[in-house]
Amino acid sequence: MTAEAPERGIISSMDRRRPLVRYGLPIIQVLLFIGVVIAGVGPLLWLLKSGLSTSQDILRGPMQLWPSGIQWHNVPDAWNQVQIGSYLGNTAIIAIGSLLSTLFVCTTGAFVLSVLRPKWGPVITGLVLATLFLPGVISLVPLYLTILKMPVFGWNLQNTFWAVWLPQAAGAFNILVMKRYFDAIPRELIEAARIDGASNLRLFTALILPMSKPIIGVVALLTVIGSWKDYLWPLLVLPDPKLQPISVALPRVQKTTDLSLQMSALFLAVLIPVVLFLIFQKQFLRGVGMSGGIKE
Repeated sequence: MTAEAPERGIISSMDRRRPLVRYGLPIIQVLLFIGVVIAGVGPLLWLLKSGLSTSQDILRGPMQLWPSGIQWHNVPDAWNQVQIGSYLGNTAIIAIGSLLSTLFVCTTGAFVLSVLRPKWGPVITGLVLATLFLPGVISLVPLYLTILKMPVFGWNLQNTFWAVWLPQAAGAFNILVMKRYFDAIPRELIEAARIDGASNLRLFTALILPMSKPIIGVVALLTVIGSWKDYLWPLLVLPDPKLQPISVALPRVQKTTDLSLQMSALFLAVLIPVVLFLIFQKQFLRGVGMSGGIKE
């Protein structure tokens, strides 16, 4: 058997022997790596530095490293005085509720459109796709009026978490991504399950969902991060300060909070989604990179 030829890069082996390329290329790579690290991690490190500094140090020397010493008490002070724990709890409730509602709607909707394939499926898919071309600001007013008075029931969902959970669930992007993944699952497996007597519910829970764990992880992570940083919609439907997430609460308490405590609170708010991505980055990248339902 002949050995496979090594994959060729943009720079040939002949060019790599030249002194300018041999020594210049690693230097360029190191500089690019340093630039990416500074652009990506730099703001987070500066936020950490500011959160452990005094307000005077932040204003007088924003790039200096703790002229008055590290203020470790800023973090517990921000937790107690700014009530970060309460706002983070509200944010977690909103994120978990949005996650559950989004997964329920996008998996069941994609299952109907991709696996069951009703006659009106292409029309519904086209309508869902068309909503992606509409700016979110256009649907803001009708959606807000719907929250104030639910059709048929007449309920007012303002100042309830349902006002955030339900609109978050109806995301066209997540439905289409999930449908695309379901389309890649071989139809032979679905037909074999039907021959064995599997019902639609059994087919959904025992075959489709277990094979779709990567894309479910991607949608879950995007949903949690999206709900964590959402500002405008929670500001409109949750005017009660006791129910507001941290993205809405921090700008509201900015005028009455010390700058150093504000920076500490911002660091705690930013740290959680960053940690979530670092923990689940393998599943996220695997789900994004997979183009089919199964591997051969």
